Order: sequence, then structure tokens, then C-alpha cells
Amino acid sequence: MVEILMIEDDPEIAELLAEYLAKFNMKLVNFESPTEGLKALEGHKYDLLILDLSLPEMDGIDVCREITQRNIDIPIIVSSARNDDSDKVLALELAADDYLAKPYNPRELVARIKALLRRAKPQGQSDKSDNSFVVKKDEFAIYFKGEKLDLTTAEYEILALLIDNKNRVLSREFILKNTTTMDYESIDRSVDVIISRIRKKIGDDPREPKYIKSIRGIGYKFVE
Repeated sequence: MVEILMIEDDPEIAELLAEYLAKFNMKLVNFESPTEGLKALEGHKYDLLILDLSLPEMDGIDVCREITQRNIDIPIIVSSARNDDSDKVLALELAADDYLAKPYNPRELVARIKALLRRAKPQGQSDKSDNSFVVKKDEFAIYFKGEKLDLTTAEYEILALLIDNKNRVLSREFILKNTTTMDYESIDRSVDVIISRIRKKIGDDPREPKYIKSIRGIGYKFVE
């Protein structure tokens, strides 16, 4: 999971953004106080910082200066309603990597976060958070690469069961007994057919599957 620290003195904005980013496997922690936010940056390794400029105690530009002086290595997206070009230029010269003017579409923020993390990632290092599966049972949903999969009930149940039993071989009989929809599904919606549909939705090549392995004569195994 991507961990993001935000310094934003509007708690309503922070709360709404935290809920939205959670859909993309991103955890946001906000501090209204820039002083407390800087302490948090020194005490924990966050993947990215979202920084407002108009803050109590300390201006966001000064926060950028502090980050530079303290040699804190973290990608920074400045998010501000201030539209003065001098603020933007100064923030980018000091420590910021990107600047997003308020108001903005949160989907654009997600895109910028992903792009910035790709640039910040050492060459050759895989991004596990970007390729992970997240099962949200309260939503009856599964997210893959930060995006919600469009699954039928049977597809959700089988994929969730496989993920919950990662690296364990599950027989077709076990899958049938541990799902609520499969026992009355018609023959054209058998376990094998539904696995095939799931593979298409996650881009898993059935000839060389990366995530759902076929175990000849037994069933399937989920690996990640």
C-alpha cells in the first residue's frame, strides 16, 4: 500500500481525499499543523507528501525549505489555491516535484501520484503496491492495480477465495463448497469457465498465467 502524508489545514478536504485515495490502495494521513507534519516525516518513511501552501504556523514554502535543509528524501506534490506564479516557481525550485492548483479533479491527483512514484522508483525495482490485489469485503469488491475490477458475484467469490488462500492449491470441489453462487450455476458457468473470465479481466495469460495457476487434475492456486 502506498503511504501518503498530507499537510492540509482543511480537515474536510483531507477526509474526502483519504476516502477517495483508499480506492486506489493509497493510505493518506493528514496533519493540519506543518510542525507536526514535519515531525511525522522524520519519524516514518512515507512514499509521498501532498502539501498545501497556506498553512497555520508556517507557510508551505517554508515547509519546502525545511525539508531541503533536513535532507528529507520524499516526492512532493504542492496542492494550493494560490495562483501566483512566483509561489509555484519557488516551491518547485526548493523541493516540490509537482504543483496542482485547487480545485482539481481527484482522479488527476491519483494520476500525478502514480507518475511521480514511477519516476522516484529506482530503475529495475518492481512496484508491488501497483500490482497488488486488495479485497474489500465490506464493498463486495476487489481492486487490482488500484482499479476496481468489474466482477460478477461468482467471479468475486472465486477470486476472493483464491486470494484468501494464496499459495494454497484449491480443488474445484473446495471452491464449489465455499462459494454461495456456484452450487446452482448452470454447467456453462462452471469453475473453469469463471476462472477463464477472471483471467481475462486481470490480463492473466491462460498459457502462462502469472496469478492463477492451473494444477492439473486438481484445481487452481493463486500466487502474487
